[in-house]
Amino acid sequence: MDQFDYDLPDKNIAKYPLEARDTSKLLIYNKSEISQDIFANVATHLPNDSLIVFNNTKVISARLFFHKTSGAQIEVFCLEPNDPKEFGLAFSTTKTCRWNCMVGNLKKWKSGQVFMSLEIENETIEVRATLIERLETYNIVEFEWNTECSFGEILDIAGKIPIPPYLNRESEEIDKTVYQTVYSSIKGSVAAPTAGLHFTEEVFNSLFEKNIQREEITLHVGAGTFKPVSSETIQDHLMHNEFFTVPRSTLSKLIDKIETITAVGTTTVRTLESLYYIGLQILNGTTPKNNHFIVTQWEPYKNKDNTSAIDALKAIENYLLTNKIESLSASTSIIIVPGYTHRIVKQLVTNFHQPRSTLLLLLASFVGSDWKIMYQTALKNDFRFLSYGDSCLIIP
Repeated sequence: MDQFDYDLPDKNIAKYPLEARDTSKLLIYNKSEISQDIFANVATHLPNDSLIVFNNTKVISARLFFHKTSGAQIEVFCLEPNDPKEFGLAFSTTKTCRWNCMVGNLKKWKSGQVFMSLEIENETIEVRATLIERLETYNIVEFEWNTECSFGEILDIAGKIPIPPYLNRESEEIDKTVYQTVYSSIKGSVAAPTAGLHFTEEVFNSLFEKNIQREEITLHVGAGTFKPVSSETIQDHLMHNEFFTVPRSTLSKLIDKIETITAVGTTTVRTLESLYYIGLQILNGTTPKNNHFIVTQWEPYKNKDNTSAIDALKAIENYLLTNKIESLSASTSIIIVPGYTHRIVKQLVTNFHQPRSTLLLLLASFVGSDWKIMYQTALKNDFRFLSYGDSCLIIP
């Protein structure tokens, strides 16, 4: 991991976004040649008649603040639903639900309930949280409340947007808007797919003029995306697991445009590349009874299959048609590192990532050690780094 470290001065970390999303800088890596532009012109660097794929997940106000009867504050950070497990059902539940959570000030919450009050339509609602079980990487928390409002409403009114910890500031009201892509629609992430933050309606119009088609997948970004690699080597890092869905109609577009696919963001790359290995599972006859597929961390490196990307995608498409399923449902903990063979994604739009992060490893899988030249160029030219920063376009 020492090979994927660099010095990132605090002055280069963007604490807030630019007022106009598409005025951010754009670093272009095109077959080892590096140039600069502004993001508003990104369409001019993409092939005509190609396909660009976005992650339409929406960040939830996942941070809730409770108090013990003693007055101690307990922060409960909702990561993913536990019961019911499906995000849509969890947001629509009334009276009670359980979530997998991170807990701040956990040492002061050994047992019993903690409390929070909020106002919804002039009605005072009391929400109680009970610590059900402590596990190694998260805690199971049960929420109960005394009204018919949904848990999604409680999050929207009482929760705070979980902006990245490296911004070193509290979330503000503005973050509820600017820490979302303009096309976000499916609630479930605790972090934004930040490469998409640069897109505007004007940029979409410029894509349309070049007949660049748009498709969307949904991967709910977990808190693990911020987890630095603390081990000395890549192989000792445990990758986080994330849930995603891909509509059957999107699979057809991927098959049609297989040589021209641009992914917006690392989460979209992880989703699209995971599709290849799900296709192999189907071709090998290993399909799950509940139709929810799982791609493990090292699966791509153990499976040196020569099956074409089109055949893998068609296998998924046929599976969904046969089983009368509209969308593929899956989870992935795939880790994409230098040496990985990209099967689906040809170009990448992404931001500038933290040192020693799995996101930087993914970038290096496209450009090798040239990532160092890219990042040195960006730092010398005052590019803004991380979630609210500038972006780059990778054409390997």
